[in-house]
Amino acid sequence: MRIQRAIFCEIVLAMLVGLSFFPAQLSAQTNCEEGNGLLDFAQPTGMSVPEVIQKLGAAEAATKEARLHYTYSQDVLMQTLAGRDVTGEFHEVVSVSYDDKGKRQEQVTFAAQNSLRGLQLTAEDTEDVRTFMPLILTGDDLSQYSLNYLGKQHVDDLDTYEFHVEPKKEENGKRYFLGRIWVDAQDFQVVKLCGKTGPEKIRVKKHESPDLHPMFVTYRQEVDGHWFPAYTRSDDTLHFKAGPVHMRETIKYTGYKRVR
Repeated sequence: MRIQRAIFCEIVLAMLVGLSFFPAQLSAQTNCEEGNGLLDFAQPTGMSVPEVIQKLGAAEAATKEARLHYTYSQDVLMQTLAGRDVTGEFHEVVSVSYDDKGKRQEQVTFAAQNSLRGLQLTAEDTEDVRTFMPLILTGDDLSQYSLNYLGKQHVDDLDTYEFHVEPKKEENGKRYFLGRIWVDAQDFQVVKLCGKTGPEKIRVKKHESPDLHPMFVTYRQEVDGHWFPAYTRSDDTLHFKAGPVHMRETIKYTGYKRVR
């Protein structure tokens, strides 16, 4: 996201799937620890860490392939605020499907006029919504990352293994996820992830503002034995040279329906 030159404001987005938007009830920052129990530094049960990572890559590959055979709705809501007053909004709902070659297809079913003030959405923001916020880490993807095992942790009602994830090396023009993932100890699929995308473009040209991106947390839901993205929320402050910008957003992935 880039800051607009003449206007500085805060961006807010709805937080919970299926619930109404209540600005006064939202927390100050993205909370990666919500729903987490105490971290147990014990090793995985009955297997080594590399075996868990191998199972993770295989399970995620199956999940990614399965998702290609579903349609679903993606609802993105953004709001800019000055204090608690809404100053602008971006709200778009698209129906997502995939063709027989696995290419993503989008049909816009609702689009409000973009009235956001203070920030400009970039191509990288669109990539975040489509790729990184609902991130699925197959074996091929995992080969690009270093995974550091942190321990066992109870997330809501699930037993999980927690990993810190960072790119092994950065290539020019390529973007990555940096943060933590929680892997279900039974299905070996990611059920939660929290982090951000990078590297950020601090300054491309003298007249351009930085392209910064917020911390976000994504939760998944079980659909026909696979863990698909359910919703993403973000509450972060982006520190531009012109001043900090507080932003919030929610993305809902709903109505999964298997197609032939």
